[in-house]
Amino acid sequence: MRERIWAPLPLLLPLLLPPPLWGGPPALEPGPLQPFDLLYASGVAAYYSGDYELAVRDLEAALRSHRRLQEIRARCARHCAARRPLAPPGAGPGAELPFFRAVLERARCYRSCESQRLGGPASRHRVSEDVRSDFQRRVPYNYLQRAYIKLNQLEKAVEAAHTFFMANPEHMEMQQNIENYRTMAGVEALHLVDREAKPHLESYSAGVKHYEADDFELAIKYFEQALREYFSEDMECRALCEGPQRFEEYEYLGYKAGLYEAIADHYMQVLVCQHECVRELATRPGRLSPIENFLPLHYDYLQFAYYRVGEYVKALECAKAYLLLHPDDEDVLVNVDYYESLLDDSVDPASIEAREDLAMFVKRHKLESELIKSAAEGLGFSYTEPNYWIRYGGRQDENRVPSGVNVEGAEVHGLSMGKKSPKIDRDLREGGPLLYENITFVYNSEQLNGTQRVLLDNVLSEEQCRELHSVASGIMLVGDGYRGKTSPHTPNEKFEGATVLKALKFGYEGRVPLKSARLFYDISEKARKIVESYFMLNSTLYFSYTHMVCRTALSGQQDRRNDLSHPIHADNCLLDPEANECWKEPPAYTFRDYSALLYMNDDFEGGEFIFTEMDAKTVTASIKPKCGRMISFSSGGENPHGVKAVTKGQRCAVALWFTLDPLYRELERIQADEVIAILDQEQQGKHELSINPKDEL
Repeated sequence: MRERIWAPLPLLLPLLLPPPLWGGPPALEPGPLQPFDLLYASGVAAYYSGDYELAVRDLEAALRSHRRLQEIRARCARHCAARRPLAPPGAGPGAELPFFRAVLERARCYRSCESQRLGGPASRHRVSEDVRSDFQRRVPYNYLQRAYIKLNQLEKAVEAAHTFFMANPEHMEMQQNIENYRTMAGVEALHLVDREAKPHLESYSAGVKHYEADDFELAIKYFEQALREYFSEDMECRALCEGPQRFEEYEYLGYKAGLYEAIADHYMQVLVCQHECVRELATRPGRLSPIENFLPLHYDYLQFAYYRVGEYVKALECAKAYLLLHPDDEDVLVNVDYYESLLDDSVDPASIEAREDLAMFVKRHKLESELIKSAAEGLGFSYTEPNYWIRYGGRQDENRVPSGVNVEGAEVHGLSMGKKSPKIDRDLREGGPLLYENITFVYNSEQLNGTQRVLLDNVLSEEQCRELHSVASGIMLVGDGYRGKTSPHTPNEKFEGATVLKALKFGYEGRVPLKSARLFYDISEKARKIVESYFMLNSTLYFSYTHMVCRTALSGQQDRRNDLSHPIHADNCLLDPEANECWKEPPAYTFRDYSALLYMNDDFEGGEFIFTEMDAKTVTASIKPKCGRMISFSSGGENPHGVKAVTKGQRCAVALWFTLDPLYRELERIQADEVIAILDQEQQGKHELSINPKDEL
């Protein structure tokens, strides 16, 4: 059995508790709460049967039930934490029993509270992972907007559509729907409402607007309100973390755990969940917003707003609070000195400390981080601390340094409301040799209206296209690469895929011609060499992922389609069309540097590859696939792209992603290289055995 470290457990327990909420349990509502998954299923069934009034009734009820369930769970958790505080186990025989009694009492309190407020057992409200995912992605609002349109309730349709789109900004169909609704009579001037908007983000946005209008009194009001709402929502997020944990990446117990092991394992999952509430609350749903560093920006704005209204002590407190998160920020360090020079002689600058709200928050955050890192080793799981205070979207306006501060030689940027151009960390070059005969150059970056783009023809011959297309039917699996989801990008098409290693495995087993499987491997290597040479890269380009993909239009689902086969996206960052930005943050594949698509056929309708601006709707180039055609481009926010709907037939291609970092080499590719080496050795052995000794003379 592995050796485990339990020392952090007593220290860990008090940190798991949200701030106490004294008083009685939340008030009862009449009647039992209906399970939101059943209401959701009923609403969806009603929608597909054409009963749109019933669909709206049940879908709205499902959303209310889901919201109420979250509220009850959070309030019960806070109520029981206050009523049944946990104390670390003491020393001596039986000293741990009061702790276990408190754990049992808290569990009993929570179960009783939930049962009373829900009007029945909590087990009625356990739902599948698919339903949980649908509500997280706001899928019920997609059904709602369609149902409201059928009922001719345009304003409610717009609200539902906008609410869904805020969590799914890559959904081109919904974006088009919203634009269509707004042009209808009586809807054009309608204010778009996000029904699931987080209050602190709304208050923050209002504060920024007043700040930019130089109305600093109102800006302070809204920024302070946003902070209060943020810390309140942080309490709720942490309380909800105390429920059952389902984190697959932390399921590291491979044997029957002992009592302390089970408790420690669960508490570590809770602690990680609570620690990451920072990311949850500073992120707009569906994508990282331009305010990932939500808390630092608050105090950055506030320090100047308080300065402008003459409250120098508060300005100094906010500046010092900001430095807790970015201690090396030169502008704010200068500001601190300046604010201190403005204080009355009776005030000792050293006595002014960082604001208590953030100081306490950061202290807890650092302690959590230390505990997680310490316990990770002892409990045997892997954890990487995210950078919660990244600098994207930071303030770069003329108020970054107050007037009166000597900024000679310093760079002060004007406030830019225009598009933010993505940055590439390497020299941009193109036009290198194509290495192979018969390849035809078609367009470069300038002709494709972008950066680091190239279009080539005849990378494959007609015979190679036919052979690859033929082998595809023998190796592809539906939903390969997307956890088996038949239609991961659009419900109107079927998606199939296969990797190089799988092709070679099938070839080795005789399930497909080995020669054809080897061709898949060889042409992908050919594409890699072309990309590396054309873009004149100074270092080796490695495979990050290699995928043969086919998209097939589903019959009966193509009438008046206005969605995409693959929504607009970037390959190594999270595209945020609303902010004209692309955030290079997980879960994006941030290590990818170049991409390529090698097409195998053109006997289908639709399926054009398109580049767009960062708004995800202004098309800058459109490319019709055909046999042997290859499009390649750098993988960042400079190249948003997607695929138009395939409305008839099947579109097949080899999709390739590359990285300059050998640490992120595709594992299956390395294994495929080994298979090829074995096959070459076997072939060489057969060749040597067939040599007539007389031929050597």
